[in-house]
Amino acid sequence: MSAVEPSIDVMAAILSPERSAIAAAVIVAIAGDDGVLREDQCLAVAALCEPAARVLVVQATGWGKSAVYWAATAIRRHEGYGPALVVSPLLSLMRDQVVAAGRAGLRAATLNSSNIDAWSQVEAALRADELDVLLVSPERLANPGFGARVLDELAGRLGLLVIDEAHAVSDWGHDFRPDYRRVADVLQTLNPQTPVLATTATANARVTADVAAQLGQATLVLRGPLARASLQLTVVDMLSPIERFAWVVDHLPLLQGSGIVYTLTVADAQRLAATIQFVHGDSCKVAAYTGALESSERERLEDALRGNRLKALIATSALGMGYDKPDLGFVVHVGSPPSPVSYYQQVGRAGRGIDHALVALLPSEADAGIWDYFATATIPERAHVERLLAGLSAYADNQPATVPALEAETGLRRGRVELMLKQLAVDGAVERVEGGWRASGTAWTYDQEHYDSIIATRGREAEIMRAYTRGQRCLMQLLQESLDDSSAQPCGRCSVCIGQLPAPLRARPEVGTVEAVTARLRGEVTVLEPRKMWPGGAFGTRGRIPSGLMAQAGRAIIYADAPEWRDLVASTFARDSPPAQELCDAAVAALGRWRESWPSRPQVVVSMSAAGFPLMTGGLADHLAAVGHLARASLPLAMDPCESANLSSPQEAALWRDAICVGDELASAVADKVVLLVVDASSSQWPITVAAAHLRQAQASTVLPLLVHRRP
Repeated sequence: MSAVEPSIDVMAAILSPERSAIAAAVIVAIAGDDGVLREDQCLAVAALCEPAARVLVVQATGWGKSAVYWAATAIRRHEGYGPALVVSPLLSLMRDQVVAAGRAGLRAATLNSSNIDAWSQVEAALRADELDVLLVSPERLANPGFGARVLDELAGRLGLLVIDEAHAVSDWGHDFRPDYRRVADVLQTLNPQTPVLATTATANARVTADVAAQLGQATLVLRGPLARASLQLTVVDMLSPIERFAWVVDHLPLLQGSGIVYTLTVADAQRLAATIQFVHGDSCKVAAYTGALESSERERLEDALRGNRLKALIATSALGMGYDKPDLGFVVHVGSPPSPVSYYQQVGRAGRGIDHALVALLPSEADAGIWDYFATATIPERAHVERLLAGLSAYADNQPATVPALEAETGLRRGRVELMLKQLAVDGAVERVEGGWRASGTAWTYDQEHYDSIIATRGREAEIMRAYTRGQRCLMQLLQESLDDSSAQPCGRCSVCIGQLPAPLRARPEVGTVEAVTARLRGEVTVLEPRKMWPGGAFGTRGRIPSGLMAQAGRAIIYADAPEWRDLVASTFARDSPPAQELCDAAVAALGRWRESWPSRPQVVVSMSAAGFPLMTGGLADHLAAVGHLARASLPLAMDPCESANLSSPQEAALWRDAICVGDELASAVADKVVLLVVDASSSQWPITVAAAHLRQAQASTVLPLLVHRRP
């Protein structure tokens, strides 16, 4: 344990008998008759009972950080102070905390995007002082309506502010969220005597110092050892992406209890879950869990795993911080996260209330591309920020601008606009108001050195993960050291320390399983839903695409980073050449599965090289035309497909509109015909959307797109 010099003598701030009795009752209610506050927990509670306290707790998952703020809240409420405000990052975490607060005898409620109908009732209870705890997301703090209705109501009488998962406050943290910086704004509006508690299990020394500095110079830092004796860490290396899927299929029935299988992408979570269900059926029930699910469905799946009605959730990082299942028996990662800190946070879901839990990492060389994306995904580009600020300044009398309007005005992608607005709000250059965003008038400076340092830090974290996957030394020790834990030492139980994989784990999946998984995945049909709206902006036209210009729902042979096609993608798109027979066979099979839902059988095959592979695309179209006895034509482009990279939706759509020209010969070939449009690769589908509109204008009766690779 270490501490920044506090403003109060914490060691002398011993809980009074009355405070001790209240805290003890809370702990017994949470943990049972044998539950007691440990010395370090008691120290944190004692500090928070004093005016103006600032406390940062950095302790391992399962240490009991929530017990500290429930005990402190109960004491503060008993002494006549206002309710506690808990800032929590995830809906699942808030749900668990509301239940836990109830067990502790506290009246708790939450305001979030999933319970809008209850907001007025919750806010009325808050005004009537009928709530002990209000839980909100950082995004709520950024909402001006919430600030006016709720924060102003609480500002003068808040009894305690809790910042859960506080590493997200720091842009040095593995899970930095710009909205979390709104917590600093809340601190400014608080009564300075209000105690503040920040908690996290995943903060190294730099993040700890940054968060402590944001809380205040007199912040007390309580930091403990981060080793998890219940976890047996293992690395199963040298598997291909498809072998990793097969390994999970083989091992899931063998693992004790229920658990979580993490994947790096939504597509992998969905497809791996479907494959497991295909092979094992009801004997090994799983479900895919991603951020794309409705909050009610996520809650249902969390409860199903908690109740052991599922063997596992196949999840993205959307199931991470705060999910509490004490008897979670295993965590498997199909793909390595880019940061040892985020990995530690995710494996910390396991073994919280049991003596032993297996943790297995299945890395692959393919993970590096995803790491590179995450390393820069949250870093703003100077030119983009300047373009966004110029777009805001174009609004007369500083009127607010919506995100869709700024997307059209600047030509930047919507997700990028949203992220940059939040980052600029952190710097005070813009502010969110009713009706949108506006410039604040505060000058903004691009801090190149700071962003370069963040990217360098993430690069070093990636190197640590590479060392972890190579098993160079004790796995738990390496994770502890990445969090600057001075107590780090060999654990004696990981796969490196014991020199082998623990039972029942094997190094390779069964050959038959690999073949079965490959065949099953290659048998999937990925539907390409057509775009339905023109983008406006640089494209000019905004609004619904007329049905007479729209493509039919198409098909993709290869979707995103599909592991069953990895080798074929690598060879096909390494250089332009005639298509491999394997690709030709896959295209014929895709058409065979698609045939039942065709509105009409294709009559002419038209090839378009949207990604710069005309030999492959043309050869594949030739093969399909020959097999199906169809007419054949090509769609020429007046551009280099590389020009479409890194453009916004309106810019890309405009580029394709101007580059595609249906001449007389092609128009004659497609008039009144059902067109099979064969395209090499695309991530946006704008080439397909615009080409279909041109072909329909040339009197094609129907356009059926067949895309070789739907890129992520």
